[in-house]
This record gives sequence, C-alpha cells and structure tokens, in this order.
Amino acid sequence: MSDPLLTPKSLQTALAAMRRQRILVVGDVMLDRFVRGKVSRISPEAPVPVVHVTHETAHVGGAANVARNLADLGVRCTICGVIGRDTAGRELTALLKADRIGTQGLLVEPALPTSVKTRIIARQQQVVRVDWEERITLASPRIKALKQYLARAIAQHDAVIIEDYGKGFVTQDLVSSIFRICRKERKLVAVDPNVNNPLDYSGATVLKPNRLEAAAAAGQSFDSLAEARAAGTELVRRWKLPHLLVTMGEEGMLLFEKDKAPYHTPTRAREVFDVSGAGDTVIAFFTSALSAGLGGRVSAEIANHAAGVVVSKLGTATVTPDELRKSIFPESA
Repeated sequence: MSDPLLTPKSLQTALAAMRRQRILVVGDVMLDRFVRGKVSRISPEAPVPVVHVTHETAHVGGAANVARNLADLGVRCTICGVIGRDTAGRELTALLKADRIGTQGLLVEPALPTSVKTRIIARQQQVVRVDWEERITLASPRIKALKQYLARAIAQHDAVIIEDYGKGFVTQDLVSSIFRICRKERKLVAVDPNVNNPLDYSGATVLKPNRLEAAAAAGQSFDSLAEARAAGTELVRRWKLPHLLVTMGEEGMLLFEKDKAPYHTPTRAREVFDVSGAGDTVIAFFTSALSAGLGGRVSAEIANHAAGVVVSKLGTATVTPDELRKSIFPESA
C-alpha cells in the first residue's frame, strides 16, 4: 500500500530537494570485508565449519557507510574521521573516492590501524566476524587541527551527521564543538549515538537511537510502545530535541517532535536478510530529507522505506532512488 503522506509527484520533488543538499558526516570510519563461501564439512582440528571461499568484497563501513548511502542517493557529501597509514586505509580512501565522497576530512594517524571488520559468510549466514581495530585517541595538536577543519567545513555544508560507533573518535568535546559551530552557522546536526558512549546531546537537531540506546539513555524500559513513548518524551524534554527518531526493529520507528504527539510508523520491510547498516540508511535519509525542508513525519516515512529496502540485501548496502520509489509505490513498479 502506498504511503498516505506521499504521492509519486511529492516523492519526486522530495528526492530532487534531497539531492541538492551538502552533508558532512563525522564519525568512526571503517572498512567492511565480506568473505563468502560454502560449507560442506567440519574441521578435523576443531568443531568448526570449514568455509571454502568463493569470493571476497570490500565496502566502506561505519560512518563511511552513512556517506555512501547519501552518495548513492545523489547527495553531495564529505567524510571526516580517522584512518591509519596502511593498506586498509588506502583501500578505504579509494572506495570513498570511487563513490564520489569527499575525503578532505580524513585524518591519517600513523600509530593507529584502520578499523577493519571481516565477516565470513556461508549459505547466507554469518559464520564469524573478525575485527582489527584500536581505540582512537588524538593528541591535542590533532584535535585543534580537527576543530579548525570542522569550522571551515560545516560552513560549506547544509547539515552534519555525527555517527558514533564507539571507537573513541566521537567525544563530548568533539560533539560540543560541532554543536557550537552548527548553532553559529545555523546548520542542522543529527547524531546517531552509541550505547557504550553516553554523551550530552543538548544542541542536536536530531537524535536517532535504536531501542537499546534510547532505553539506556532514558533509564526506562522500552518493552512496549507505551513505555517507548514515555521514555522518548523524557529524552526530548531532557535535551530539548526538535526531533528524536527511535528505530524499533520489527516494530518500525517512533518519531518524537516538540509539541507534537509521538508518531509511529510500522516497519516497511517485506523480507529481512541482513540488518547490517540499516541504522546508517535511516539517519542518512532522515537527515537529508529534513535538511531539504521536508516535515519530520514525511522524512521518517522516507527513511523507514529506505531501511525496509536495505535489510532485504546481504551486507552493508544502500538504496537507490528507484528502489525507494518501488518500495513506497509498489503498484507502479
């Protein structure tokens, strides 16, 4: 069924406006590797499956996947994060450039490895994930240079997305600095928080936690929609948030806006193969829609449909405008 808040014409207008936006993505960047193969026997050395590898792929991950979602939509975007001076860092930079994502904001730290997540997949099931990473800490001169870059870059973009994967790059000092710059420049700023890195988000335009993150922040249960509404209302009050979008998995999303009743949009997913990166898709589409001047509810519906498309794919994936149209208006596909 088509969405009552959208028509084919209004969606076309919305997508055109979203593609005119310029968005800066700040956060933990990483390289996602996918090793796919077949399992036909158990190892004689240990009770584990033997995966016969058939092919490997690599994609940008973490905050870089948010930028990739924006770029595939047609939004002009720039990424800001930390990589190492290593093969993975060079590969990640090359992938970003191939996706037409600006890399001026990448900081190269020789003492740190580029974060890499390798997933071993057999029969469409993840067998194991192997992570190479170290917690990010920056010296004072690097932090000063980063803030100087952000002051220039934010002025040249329409909105900022802070994507926190809990790797150490996103700190309270960095978030507060971005909020101050965005307030001065009158720019929209959206945050995708991390449950293991609780921060003060006063000054954000948008906060997009999942159910677990929202429950932890509110200190309240999120076991039912009624409890979720109560907890979400508390977070909006605490941080004076214009928009709070809580992703609820199979229950869809809850949108909270100042002086408005909570808005629930049920899941639009028709089939679910992999939820990896779905949150990246949500914040990319919701932020670009809001930045384009669309209302909160329309932006939430667009983001919800985009998430429904991406979870039907294997691995960290993105959504094209045509896929979004077919999701919202399947009768015209």
